[in-house]
Amino acid sequence: MTDEHAHQTIEALQGAFGGETGEYAGDPRLVLPADQILAAAAALRNQHGFEYLSGLTAVDYWPAQDPRFHLVYHFSSYRHNSRVEIRVPIAEDVEVVSITPEYWSANWQERELFDLFGIRFTGHPDLRRILMPHDWEGHPLRKDYPLGYEEVQFTFNREEIAARKPRPSE
Repeated sequence: MTDEHAHQTIEALQGAFGGETGEYAGDPRLVLPADQILAAAAALRNQHGFEYLSGLTAVDYWPAQDPRFHLVYHFSSYRHNSRVEIRVPIAEDVEVVSITPEYWSANWQERELFDLFGIRFTGHPDLRRILMPHDWEGHPLRKDYPLGYEEVQFTFNREEIAARKPRPSE
């Protein structure tokens, strides 16, 4: 099944903002620079009928890729029964403009990305932790975040880990 409205929308956005097009799981995608995301979000909402930001997440490609992160925006149009994906590659220390002026549902989703990945959004109305305690150090979904005290157990180190593992007292 082909979603003509979504493909036409991605072509129009590419004409207006540049970027690279692609497709994943039947949904068209556009990769845009970070400075274009607010204008692209406004065009999606006001010109192409994508009235809902259905998801906003990030992918951490550390250490394999530069830039480190991709922001992944999923926009939906109920009227046209369409979905599009916009990806924004960003480096670790880059701040991205918030799209809350166009999509209020981005408010908590951007806070979640700040909390779990450490990605900052300029112009966000209330950028603070949303899931982790306010005094938590670090961002748990980053690939360089320490996983905890317990080593991964393999066949070659099973006995070594078992010897150090705490056991309940009887």
